[in-house]
Amino acid sequence: MMLKLKYLGSTLLLLIALSFAFERQAHAYVDPGSGLLIFQGVSAAISGALFYFRRSIKNLFTRSEPKSRPTAQPTISSHQS
Repeated sequence: MMLKLKYLGSTLLLLIALSFAFERQAHAYVDPGSGLLIFQGVSAAISGALFYFRRSIKNLFTRSEPKSRPTAQPTISSHQS
C-alpha cells in the first residue's frame, strides 16, 4: 500500500514539474468581472462557514449561567419515641 502511495506521489510531482517545464506564454487578460467573482466566492464560503458553525460561535460569545446543584432533601425517618 505504501509503495503505491509513493509511486502516486512521485508521479504527481513529475507531472507538475513537467507542466512547469513546458509552459507556454498565455496571451490573455483578466476580465474586470473576475475580481468580483472571486470576492463573491470568498464571501459565500465565509458566510457558509459562519452558518454551519453558528451554534459554536454563539456559545463563544454568550455566558451560560452555572447550573445549581439540586439540594439534598432531608429524609424523614419515622422514629417512635
